[in-house]
Amino acid sequence: MKTIQITASHADELMEQREQSQTCFGYAEIPEQSSPTRSLSRLKKTEVQKIKQLYETAFPEDEQIPWEDLMRLVGEMPLDFTAYYDGEAFIGFTIVYPRKSFNWFWYFAVREELRGKGYGQRILSQLLDNYEDQPFVLDMESTTQVCDNLEERRKRQAFYLRNGFRDTNVYRTYNDITITIMMRGEGTFTMQDWDDIIHELQKFWWPDDIKEE
Repeated sequence: MKTIQITASHADELMEQREQSQTCFGYAEIPEQSSPTRSLSRLKKTEVQKIKQLYETAFPEDEQIPWEDLMRLVGEMPLDFTAYYDGEAFIGFTIVYPRKSFNWFWYFAVREELRGKGYGQRILSQLLDNYEDQPFVLDMESTTQVCDNLEERRKRQAFYLRNGFRDTNVYRTYNDITITIMMRGEGTFTMQDWDDIIHELQKFWWPDDIKEE
Protein backbone atom coordinates (compact mmCIF):
# COMPACT_ATOMS: atom_id res chain seq x y z
CA MET A 1 0.00 0.00 0.00
CA LYS A 2 1.21 3.51 -0.79
CA THR A 3 0.79 6.56 1.42
CA ILE A 4 0.81 10.26 0.58
CA GLN A 5 1.73 12.66 3.35
CA ILE A 6 -0.21 15.92 3.06
CA THR A 7 1.99 18.56 4.66
CA ALA A 8 1.71 22.12 5.87
CA SER A 9 3.78 23.53 3.02
CA HIS A 10 1.10 22.49 0.55
CA ALA A 11 -2.02 23.65 2.41
CA ASP A 12 -2.31 26.82 0.32
CA GLU A 13 -2.25 24.86 -2.92
CA LEU A 14 -4.98 22.56 -1.66
CA MET A 15 -7.17 25.30 -0.27
CA GLU A 16 -7.04 27.35 -3.44
CA GLN A 17 -7.52 24.27 -5.67
CA ARG A 18 -5.23 25.69 -8.32
CA GLU A 19 -5.15 24.42 -11.87
CA GLN A 20 -1.55 23.20 -11.95
CA SER A 21 -1.09 19.66 -13.16
CA GLN A 22 0.48 18.61 -9.89
CA THR A 23 1.21 19.87 -6.39
CA CYS A 24 4.25 19.31 -4.24
CA PHE A 25 3.11 16.66 -1.80
CA GLY A 26 5.54 14.05 -0.55
CA TYR A 27 4.66 10.65 -2.02
CA ALA A 28 5.97 7.48 -0.43
CA GLU A 29 5.34 3.81 -1.01
CA ILE A 30 4.84 1.44 1.89
CA PRO A 31 4.81 -2.13 0.55
CA GLU A 32 3.12 -4.97 2.45
CA GLN A 33 3.82 -5.27 6.15
CA SER A 34 6.83 -3.32 7.48
CA SER A 35 9.02 -2.69 4.43
CA PRO A 36 10.89 0.64 4.37
CA THR A 37 9.45 3.67 2.58
CA ARG A 38 10.90 5.21 -0.54
CA SER A 39 10.26 8.41 -2.43
CA LEU A 40 8.15 8.07 -5.60
CA SER A 41 6.48 11.09 -7.18
CA ARG A 42 4.06 13.98 -6.65
CA LEU A 43 0.34 14.17 -5.97
CA LYS A 44 -1.82 15.46 -8.82
CA LYS A 45 -4.76 17.79 -8.41
CA THR A 46 -7.16 15.06 -9.51
CA GLU A 47 -6.04 13.01 -6.51
CA VAL A 48 -6.64 15.96 -4.20
CA GLN A 49 -10.21 16.13 -5.51
CA LYS A 50 -10.72 12.44 -4.68
CA ILE A 51 -9.56 13.01 -1.12
CA LYS A 52 -11.83 16.03 -0.77
CA GLN A 53 -14.83 14.15 -2.20
CA LEU A 54 -14.37 11.24 0.20
CA TYR A 55 -13.99 13.61 3.14
CA GLU A 56 -17.19 15.45 2.28
CA THR A 57 -19.23 12.27 1.73
CA ALA A 58 -17.89 9.92 4.43
CA PHE A 59 -18.90 12.06 7.40
CA PRO A 60 -22.12 13.89 8.31
CA GLU A 61 -21.85 17.58 7.52
CA ASP A 62 -22.12 18.54 11.18
CA GLU A 63 -19.05 16.37 11.94
CA GLN A 64 -16.89 17.97 9.25
CA ILE A 65 -14.49 20.84 9.54
CA PRO A 66 -15.18 22.83 6.35
CA TRP A 67 -12.58 21.83 3.75
CA GLU A 68 -11.10 25.32 3.44
CA ASP A 69 -10.74 25.53 7.23
CA LEU A 70 -9.24 22.04 7.36
CA MET A 71 -6.63 22.98 4.78
CA ARG A 72 -5.82 26.08 6.79
CA LEU A 73 -5.38 23.91 9.89
CA VAL A 74 -2.99 21.65 7.96
CA GLY A 75 -0.82 24.75 7.57
CA GLU A 76 -1.20 25.98 11.15
CA MET A 77 -1.26 22.79 13.24
CA PRO A 78 1.09 19.78 13.25
CA LEU A 79 -1.51 17.49 11.67
CA ASP A 80 -0.63 14.08 10.23
CA PHE A 81 -2.87 13.96 7.12
CA THR A 82 -2.17 10.84 5.06
CA ALA A 83 -3.84 9.39 1.96
CA TYR A 84 -3.57 5.66 1.19
CA TYR A 85 -3.30 3.90 -2.18
CA ASP A 86 -3.32 0.32 -3.43
CA GLY A 87 -1.19 0.61 -6.55
CA GLU A 88 -2.61 3.71 -8.24
CA ALA A 89 -6.10 3.32 -6.71
CA PHE A 90 -7.02 5.76 -3.94
CA ILE A 91 -8.28 3.85 -0.90
CA GLY A 92 -8.80 6.34 1.94
CA PHE A 93 -7.18 8.73 4.38
CA THR A 94 -6.47 9.41 8.05
CA ILE A 95 -5.96 12.64 9.98
CA VAL A 96 -4.21 12.59 13.36
CA TYR A 97 -3.32 15.43 15.70
CA PRO A 98 -0.08 14.25 17.39
CA ARG A 99 0.24 15.34 21.01
CA LYS A 100 2.70 14.68 23.82
CA SER A 101 0.34 12.86 26.18
CA PHE A 102 -1.76 11.12 23.52
CA ASN A 103 -2.51 11.37 19.82
CA TRP A 104 -5.96 12.59 18.80
CA PHE A 105 -7.41 10.56 15.92
CA TRP A 106 -9.56 13.04 13.98
CA TYR A 107 -10.74 11.32 10.80
CA PHE A 108 -10.49 7.90 9.15
CA ALA A 109 -12.31 7.04 5.92
CA VAL A 110 -12.18 4.32 3.27
CA ARG A 111 -14.01 4.65 -0.06
CA GLU A 112 -17.49 3.20 0.31
CA GLU A 113 -17.15 0.64 -2.48
CA LEU A 114 -13.93 -0.69 -0.91
CA ARG A 115 -15.23 -1.17 2.63
CA GLY A 116 -15.36 -4.70 3.96
CA LYS A 117 -12.30 -5.75 1.95
CA GLY A 118 -9.74 -5.41 4.74
CA TYR A 119 -8.38 -2.01 3.73
CA GLY A 120 -9.55 -0.33 6.93
CA GLN A 121 -7.71 -2.87 9.04
CA ARG A 122 -4.54 -2.53 6.98
CA ILE A 123 -4.61 1.25 7.20
CA LEU A 124 -5.24 1.32 10.95
CA SER A 125 -2.53 -1.27 11.59
CA GLN A 126 -0.04 0.76 9.53
CA LEU A 127 -0.99 3.95 11.34
CA LEU A 128 -0.63 2.42 14.80
CA ASP A 129 2.71 0.89 13.84
CA ASN A 130 3.92 4.33 12.75
CA TYR A 131 3.23 5.69 16.22
CA GLU A 132 4.96 2.80 18.02
CA ASP A 133 2.43 2.07 20.77
CA GLN A 134 1.86 5.71 21.68
CA PRO A 135 -1.55 6.34 23.31
CA PHE A 136 -4.40 7.25 20.96
CA VAL A 137 -7.82 8.74 21.59
CA LEU A 138 -10.73 9.20 19.21
CA ASP A 139 -14.25 10.49 19.64
CA MET A 140 -17.19 8.60 18.18
CA GLU A 141 -20.96 8.54 18.42
CA SER A 142 -21.97 6.64 21.54
CA THR A 143 -23.68 3.26 21.32
CA THR A 144 -25.64 4.10 24.48
CA GLN A 145 -27.80 6.70 22.72
CA VAL A 146 -31.14 5.86 21.11
CA CYS A 147 -30.62 6.76 17.44
CA ASP A 148 -31.33 5.77 13.84
CA ASN A 149 -27.76 4.60 13.12
CA LEU A 150 -27.18 2.44 16.20
CA GLU A 151 -26.07 -0.60 14.20
CA GLU A 152 -23.50 1.51 12.32
CA ARG A 153 -22.20 2.89 15.62
CA ARG A 154 -21.89 -0.61 17.06
CA LYS A 155 -19.93 -1.84 14.05
CA ARG A 156 -17.59 1.13 14.28
CA GLN A 157 -17.06 0.60 18.00
CA ALA A 158 -16.47 -3.15 17.53
CA PHE A 159 -13.79 -2.39 14.92
CA TYR A 160 -11.87 -0.21 17.34
CA LEU A 161 -12.35 -2.63 20.25
CA ARG A 162 -10.78 -5.38 18.12
CA ASN A 163 -7.80 -3.09 17.60
CA GLY A 164 -7.05 -2.47 21.24
CA PHE A 165 -9.19 0.59 21.92
CA ARG A 166 -11.45 0.79 24.96
CA ASP A 167 -14.42 2.94 25.84
CA THR A 168 -13.40 5.46 28.50
CA ASN A 169 -17.05 6.12 29.41
CA VAL A 170 -16.34 9.83 29.17
CA TYR A 171 -19.28 11.36 27.32
CA ARG A 172 -20.39 14.70 25.96
CA THR A 173 -23.49 15.64 23.99
CA TYR A 174 -23.28 18.19 21.19
CA ASN A 175 -26.31 19.20 19.14
CA ASP A 176 -28.28 16.14 20.33
CA ILE A 177 -25.45 13.70 19.47
CA THR A 178 -23.77 11.90 22.38
CA ILE A 179 -20.04 11.40 21.87
CA THR A 180 -17.77 9.01 23.74
CA ILE A 181 -13.99 8.81 23.84
CA MET A 182 -12.24 5.58 22.84
CA MET A 183 -8.64 5.18 23.99
CA ARG A 184 -5.77 2.86 23.10
CA GLY A 185 -2.59 2.54 25.15
CA GLU A 186 -1.62 3.23 28.71
CA GLY A 187 -3.11 5.95 30.84
CA THR A 188 -6.55 7.35 31.44
CA PHE A 189 -8.69 10.00 29.75
CA THR A 190 -10.70 12.45 31.85
CA MET A 191 -13.13 15.26 31.19
CA GLN A 192 -10.27 17.65 31.94
CA ASP A 193 -8.24 16.03 29.15
CA TRP A 194 -11.20 16.58 26.83
CA ASP A 195 -11.43 20.22 27.88
CA ASP A 196 -7.71 20.64 27.22
CA ILE A 197 -7.77 19.29 23.66
CA ILE A 198 -10.88 21.28 22.82
CA HIS A 199 -9.20 24.45 24.09
CA GLU A 200 -6.19 23.66 21.91
CA LEU A 201 -8.41 23.33 18.85
CA GLN A 202 -10.33 26.49 19.71
CA LYS A 203 -7.12 28.48 19.30
CA PHE A 204 -7.33 27.66 15.60
CA TRP A 205 -10.97 26.84 14.81
CA TRP A 206 -14.37 26.15 16.37
CA PRO A 207 -17.85 26.13 14.78
CA ASP A 208 -20.29 28.83 15.81
CA ASP A 209 -23.32 26.55 15.81
CA ILE A 210 -22.08 23.75 18.09
CA LYS A 211 -23.77 23.60 21.48
CA GLU A 212 -22.97 21.35 24.40
CA GLU A 213 -25.92 20.01 26.36
